Amino acid sequence: MPVKRGFTSAFYINRIKPTSREQGRFRGGFVILQNFQNILVIKFKSMGDVIFTLPAVNMLRENFPDARITFLTSAENRAIVEQFPSVDEVLVIDRTLFKKPRLKTITSTFGLLRRLRQGKFSLVIDLQHYAETAWLTRWTGAPQRWAWTLKDKFRGRAYTHVRPRQDQLHPVDISLDLLTHCGLKLGTPCNRLRISERGRAEAQQFLKENKLNPGLPIFIFQPFTSAAPKNWPFENYLVIANHWKERGIQIIFSGGNKERDLFAPAQAAGFPICIGAPLSTVTWLINQSTIVVGGDTGLLHLAVALGKRVLMLMARAGTRTPVPYEHPEWVIWPPETNNLPNIKIETVNQAIEKALVPGMSTSHV
Repeated sequence: MPVKRGFTSAFYINRIKPTSREQGRFRGGFVILQNFQNILVIKFKSMGDVIFTLPAVNMLRENFPDARITFLTSAENRAIVEQFPSVDEVLVIDRTLFKKPRLKTITSTFGLLRRLRQGKFSLVIDLQHYAETAWLTRWTGAPQRWAWTLKDKFRGRAYTHVRPRQDQLHPVDISLDLLTHCGLKLGTPCNRLRISERGRAEAQQFLKENKLNPGLPIFIFQPFTSAAPKNWPFENYLVIANHWKERGIQIIFSGGNKERDLFAPAQAAGFPICIGAPLSTVTWLINQSTIVVGGDTGLLHLAVALGKRVLMLMARAGTRTPVPYEHPEWVIWPPETNNLPNIKIETVNQAIEKALVPGMSTSHV
């Protein structure tokens, strides 16, 4: 059970000026916040975006310490949400079943719909705002249904209260903004996962097989992201890896199955490669690491939520550039042209050296 802490008001009311569409759905312009006992949060994808909801879920726990909090997500993100300390139950939807509909798709769908209706949720918060999540939110029959919204007015009808998405904010703060707008009290945001035992033995076996000592510094490189323009040249990562290997640092390259062939040069150079491992295993490897270096990818945001030091190589993408939460100084930006290949190898090596804890420099190993 989650730790009971935080605000304990049994019933309070927050005055919010309603929009013209909201008039009539809130008596006198009030949003009534009860001591909700059964809360559902919805966020399907992707890995990084699911991790970005962690402070919002912890905020719910602080406001409603006795509530049962359920989280609905895509099957591939289950291992992440299971490590949210404030979540009591994880519901999953396997969206791959809908690509080739068959009997299993029907039975799975009806099972989920039955669970959502029987859940008797008092509050549902949709942090995804897809058409299907809007419909699922409405289907629950929850008396209060909150969401941030874009310009789609039709989807907005699924909710009892909406907040236009504040795109000038960090993705984490967009969710927190919705909750504070609906009257919840915000303390100090908590962006910390509770690592589970699942995957620990597999991670230890990986270290053993690759002759890696968990008691000595380990650098993890995650060179590939979801889009090629977000990747720093792989050959640069190899140069950096060799630089630190020569100084006694243990190196692991990490990635997904679709990038297996791209790791051939690193494998040929004798570096341990962790490819396509379960997320629970990768989580434990990150937990053993000294620093994680890579691009704008969910794995680095996972490392931040585990309390690990990261260096993220990324280009600016407007106001919603998802830097490591509360640590914009952990980003290496390209100089002048915003072109990732323009980041110099020496710049990255210097940033790594600076990031090492006092006493853990090249003289330490």
